[in-house]
Amino acid sequence: MTASRSESETAQKAARILSIDALRGIVMFTMIFVNDLAGVSPTLIPWWMRHFKADGNGMTFVDLVFPAFLFLVGMSIPFALDSRLRRGEPIRRTLLHILARTASLLLIGVLMVNESPDATQMGWSPALWTLLMYGSALLAFCDFVPSKSKRGDCVATSRVKWIQRFLQASAFLTLAVLAWTFRASDGHRIIQLDPFSIHTEWYGILGLIGWAYLVAAGVFLVFRHHRTALLGSIVLLFCLYPADRAGLFRNFWLSHYVGIGETLGSQAAISVAGVLLASRIASGGSKNELLRFTLLFIAACSTAALLLHGLYGINKNSATPSWCLWACAITAAMWLTLHWTCDKETPDRISRSLVLAGGNVLLPYLLSEMLPSALDLLGLSAGYGRIGELGLGAAIARSGGCALLILAFSVQLNRSGFRLRL
Repeated sequence: MTASRSESETAQKAARILSIDALRGIVMFTMIFVNDLAGVSPTLIPWWMRHFKADGNGMTFVDLVFPAFLFLVGMSIPFALDSRLRRGEPIRRTLLHILARTASLLLIGVLMVNESPDATQMGWSPALWTLLMYGSALLAFCDFVPSKSKRGDCVATSRVKWIQRFLQASAFLTLAVLAWTFRASDGHRIIQLDPFSIHTEWYGILGLIGWAYLVAAGVFLVFRHHRTALLGSIVLLFCLYPADRAGLFRNFWLSHYVGIGETLGSQAAISVAGVLLASRIASGGSKNELLRFTLLFIAACSTAALLLHGLYGINKNSATPSWCLWACAITAAMWLTLHWTCDKETPDRISRSLVLAGGNVLLPYLLSEMLPSALDLLGLSAGYGRIGELGLGAAIARSGGCALLILAFSVQLNRSGFRLRL
């Protein structure tokens, strides 16, 4: 009887993890879809399918995509770090893993946020520079696992590992050269030696994910599954936002490199909120207990969002606390709905395509960002753009098809053994 109960709890936990992967797949599909749709003339796209105006007070489903991803990053942390700690990995090694992953995300984010270089300033094709940058980023952080038929062949496995190391070293060298050769239309470089500086702008989406991951992973390492402490950490992180607005960190050295109130405060709080919910999921318990906790979590975030609305409003670009809290509430509700509409003790019934697509989500994201440059080099960008101008239906079909094809291609790469370690 005890063994049967243990097996049931293990199956429930596995299903809950798979539902997180499935939600990641949905969020990544939506991210690729809305990013592609953003290239269509705004006169064709209704307001609710675009980002809410930058200086406005409100949000659309498009403004939910990024914070939902931050929340899901947090939901992954307890499972990933618990696995390392259960294997007896020293804390210092886990810390090095967290720092290395953060640095990797910041590196690619900085290269991305500078966007395409200027052909006149640099002297060669911006599309080629961008394509090489994304391709090198994929190779630099890839991991190729041979198929089962090859794993027993030690010689073949060793050869694959040597090839992978060579490609990774070449990719890192290429990224360094690309960063050095970059020139923007105003003449600025990514890397400047005298005085030494790195042109970061706002670190890009991946950079912001990296900062949020660093804070959330650090909080989890300190407090583990102590949910009261995790909740207190969320509150303190949100407090950084009004403190920053009041000028508390104006002369603090860290504020010259990263936004304390927005990036390390409210955006990181979204990921720590994901850690809190995932910690409850990982602790097991009955279905009704998890349902009650999640509903209370949603209610608390929604109430806090309403109470804070009058202070700073709802604004994605400013990462206001109300926007962050609504994102936490809605993403948690999406996870609960997705999980509760599936057979929770039979993970195989969860959509396999979404689970597979959500298992390595940064791979399709980078592929989608690479697509415009590839189309440009192939001379197809004009034709691709004309499809989106045929009307709203054509634009939606184009962007939806683009998202499906990229996710399907990513799944096939994963099945072949290619995975992105970011």
